[in-house]
Amino acid sequence: MNQQQPIGLAGDNKRRLAVVGGGWAGLAAAVRTTELGWQVEVFEAARQWGGRARALAAHAGSDPAGMATLDNGQHILIGGYSATLGLLQQLGVELESALLQLPLDLRYADGSGLAVPAWAARWPPPLDLLAAILGARGWDWRDRFALLRTSLRWRANGFTCAADLSVAGLCAGLPPRVIDELIEPLCLSALNTPLAQASAAVLLRVLQDALFGAGFGRWRGADLLLPRVGLDELLPGPALRWLAGRGARLHAGRRVTALQRQPEGWRIEAQDYDAVLLACPPREAARLVRSAGLGEMSNPNGSSESNGLGSGLADQASRHWIARAEALDYEAIATVYAQAQRADGSPAGLPHGAAMVALRSSREAPAQFAFDRGRLGGPAGLLAFVVSASRGERAEIERQVLAQAREQLGLNRLQALRTVVEKRATFACTPGLQRPGAEIAPGLWAAGDYVAGPYPATLEGAVRSGQQAAEGLQAGCWPAAGSGR
Repeated sequence: MNQQQPIGLAGDNKRRLAVVGGGWAGLAAAVRTTELGWQVEVFEAARQWGGRARALAAHAGSDPAGMATLDNGQHILIGGYSATLGLLQQLGVELESALLQLPLDLRYADGSGLAVPAWAARWPPPLDLLAAILGARGWDWRDRFALLRTSLRWRANGFTCAADLSVAGLCAGLPPRVIDELIEPLCLSALNTPLAQASAAVLLRVLQDALFGAGFGRWRGADLLLPRVGLDELLPGPALRWLAGRGARLHAGRRVTALQRQPEGWRIEAQDYDAVLLACPPREAARLVRSAGLGEMSNPNGSSESNGLGSGLADQASRHWIARAEALDYEAIATVYAQAQRADGSPAGLPHGAAMVALRSSREAPAQFAFDRGRLGGPAGLLAFVVSASRGERAEIERQVLAQAREQLGLNRLQALRTVVEKRATFACTPGLQRPGAEIAPGLWAAGDYVAGPYPATLEGAVRSGQQAAEGLQAGCWPAAGSGR
């Protein structure tokens, strides 16, 4: 185990909380509980903070101008991510410099597709969306009318539908162009699940906040916000500095291997805590719950084998939590980073100087979006191609994406730098999915983008989950402050 010196100083007169996991959910929870007066200690198994939204360490001998700027995937925020943007602002992040604001823009390199025009960029929702629909290049009036009629029906129904309905079922009456150029890109970018398997109820909630929501500050809900800084400096870095300045203890490279239930709390590595918040991946969280003896199966006479660790009812609830956490399926996301050059050897970017363009995807051309990292604070010519719900092996994905970029973007001099495949990037957001809840047992909570809530596996879902778990711990007040530990 890495005995790295923790950051921060411990306090003795507050309720003590251990947060297991230093991703966006864990750090959001740590910030909120610190605000609420807890003494917080965060354990992160990896040497880098941020979870699945983190910067990548440069390979030895790699080009410092390129490899050191890469993230573990290209992430997008939207103006509707009020919890995330509010947290960043609280941590001192200068939002306007850290994020590039773009009106909703899902156009392809040839200019076709849907985008909010510049002259409607300040119109309130849903008028900006109306302008985008009416001006969608390549769409006929049947396409426009069908989307307007359908979106108004969704709004009239309160953006709700049957829990078992798929996105494909929800959009069965829409024209193919609308599905291909709007619904499918939004579904894959938000839910990372193919239309036929994706939850319509969850997508409708995202659309409600994104296309019709109030947004944050001067940004509208549908605005695209592209990070201009590395992911480590967007949330993890500011959060760690904020926490350390308020006495939190922060351990990187330190894996928690087991939990022990105590009469008045929990123990991790001979240290006692009033509560524990599991902000690690769901199967790791389930393993830790089992290690505490919770969720034991009932014995033959029907009583629960709780071993003095709580009531049979608590063990039954823990069993249900473990079962749901372990039953989650996953979808992968692949990101291909490549260097683009012109014929004269100078760096090349995306067509028309765009920071982001949509790509026409298929089985042989799997990427849905391309990003110009040179427009986002990185070196000129560095591009990122994103393949949501990716299938296949890394080498084949990379080959297909480079061929796709040559054909659709005219980038003939393109060299792959690194291809990142996050095999468990998100849970599969399927219809009727029963996600595990936030409370596992008294004083033991979970946070993460997979925990039950209105959002799919997004940065906003992670931050909201962490903050809500913190509020739940505080509301429970278990055990009372001044317990003497």
